[in-house]
Amino acid sequence: MKFSEVIGHQSIKRHLINMVKENRVSHAQMYHGVEGTGKILLAIAFAQYLNCKNRQADDSCGECSSCKKFEKLIHPDLHFVFPVVKSATTKAAVSDSFINEWRQIVVEKKYFSLQDWYKKIGAEKGQGLIYSQESQEVLKKLSLKTFEADFKVMIIWMPEMMHQSAANKLLKLLEEPPAGTVFVLVSDKPGEVLGTILSRTQQLKVGGLPTEEIALALQKEYSLPSTDSIELAKLSNGSYVAAKEIVEESEDRAYFFDKFVALMRLAYGRKLHELITWCDEIATQSRERQKNFFNYALRLIRENFVMNMQEEDLLYLTPEEKGFSAKFSPFINDDNVWNLAEEFSLAHSHIEQNGNAKIIFMDVCLKVIILLKQ
Repeated sequence: MKFSEVIGHQSIKRHLINMVKENRVSHAQMYHGVEGTGKILLAIAFAQYLNCKNRQADDSCGECSSCKKFEKLIHPDLHFVFPVVKSATTKAAVSDSFINEWRQIVVEKKYFSLQDWYKKIGAEKGQGLIYSQESQEVLKKLSLKTFEADFKVMIIWMPEMMHQSAANKLLKLLEEPPAGTVFVLVSDKPGEVLGTILSRTQQLKVGGLPTEEIALALQKEYSLPSTDSIELAKLSNGSYVAAKEIVEESEDRAYFFDKFVALMRLAYGRKLHELITWCDEIATQSRERQKNFFNYALRLIRENFVMNMQEEDLLYLTPEEKGFSAKFSPFINDDNVWNLAEEFSLAHSHIEQNGNAKIIFMDVCLKVIILLKQ
């Protein structure tokens, strides 16, 4: 993965390149920011540049033996840790059990979400975790000398999903890192990472991508007209993953829209029997899909409030969403918008903590019934 293959982030790329040129590479780094902005790709591009045998002024060469192996993610000194899901067919819940699927999704898809990863490993209904036994694998790999490169690079994707015991062992490694080892942690939610780990990493915030850069990437990948790509890029809120989902008319997005519309209409009509049926159906979905629904609902609540305030320039809605919101937005106002947002955020948190989905969704329904009347 060369830096030139990563959309945008020119200042971050220059920072990482200069870090290598000036020989001031931190042994523990964390790239953090919103989902879908290419953080994992920046981490891989940095690792490739760090070990390139013929570094260029602004990128790795892409031609040396090291770059060729990094391109396929098969370099013996490049290691990955990422969330996995236990199953009856998986002998060990460690990253190496899914390394082939990981290489495929990174090389072929490049920009992907956590839910995309779960789908790739056939675990849509699972709750991923970096299990405690992963720490033994990390210790084993890092106890060996480098095979070919100057540095061993351990990239940990989603460290916020690390089991407590695994996080504690990682902390010890960060305190006394093996010689020639560089850790790069890639996080969507750094606030959920163990505080002592955060304090031992050099943090790099990766912001959202500008609309213009997302639009150009969409034009290149999907051959879209310029005007269409700009409109779609505006809806992505700086995430290329979100932009791709919009273009591909994600099944999840359509499902969430239908469920949100149904919830609001049934709640406004106080149709409790139908709401129970609604709860029963969505409670059968995977935990990740349930959490993503609440994220989607939060976005639509925000957009409808903006529409109600008549701030058209700040709206980020698809034509279908805008058609519904034209009639629904008057019901989202100063009196209820913050409470609605709080209820959806709280429900998201309860789902993440493995709460009873039926109870959580029913509680949300009852709160929405009350709040829509305010």
